[in-house]
Amino acid sequence: MDLKNFRRQYQLAGLRRDDLHSDPIQQFEYWFQQLVETNTPDPTAMVLGTVDDNNRPTQRIVLLKQVDVHGFTFFTNRHSRKGRQLDHKPYASLHFPWHFIERQVTVEGPVERLSPQEDADYFSSRPQESQWAAWASEQSREIASRQALLDRYQSIKAQYSDQIPAPEHWGGYRVIPQKIEFWQGGDHRLHDRFEYRRTADAWTIHRLSPERTALNDANSLQAWGCPYSGSAFYRAVVLRWLGLLG
Repeated sequence: MDLKNFRRQYQLAGLRRDDLHSDPIQQFEYWFQQLVETNTPDPTAMVLGTVDDNNRPTQRIVLLKQVDVHGFTFFTNRHSRKGRQLDHKPYASLHFPWHFIERQVTVEGPVERLSPQEDADYFSSRPQESQWAAWASEQSREIASRQALLDRYQSIKAQYSDQIPAPEHWGGYRVIPQKIEFWQGGDHRLHDRFEYRRTADAWTIHRLSPERTALNDANSLQAWGCPYSGSAFYRAVVLRWLGLLG
């Protein structure tokens, strides 16, 4: 399958040093709010990259549940492949591929577990169906069939019909950022890239030279669930930012 002709120009916006907040967390929150205002599906989705004991990388999509001065938080089954990898090699990368507004954010840093109290507090806030599912799914383990999974779900549902405790094997992780990069698409692949690097007591900001990107398929917009494509999409985004599109 030949894909070399799938490309488009990035003309929505530029990014300059004066546009950036001195704090990358506040810059992330600003960009995230702009993303939310476009009604993009699953705005908290992010790609989590980890490595196994042989330093072979794996990736999957997880959902961001908290971001603050301490870092970026998500929850998962600790017995899953990613949970085991993070326990053995507690360092990760996060990637927010915000194709629709020609932006990307990447985060790198060490990972720490949340406290049992933080795990319990978040678990209790989840829908009951999701709580049962956390018990029912032995994540990343081989199973005989989907019916076997559904049978286990029904068994857990009968066992915990009222109060559902948080499983000991389920909890949160926090990526403590050492680097955060903000990428804005530009004409002729001359993208704008700024990387924040954590020092002992502050963040420094560095402009990086652009590189080729995989975000160059305009046809993928509809495949990702975006109601617009091509020039109609960009017009819709700009009008929404201006408050002229409901």
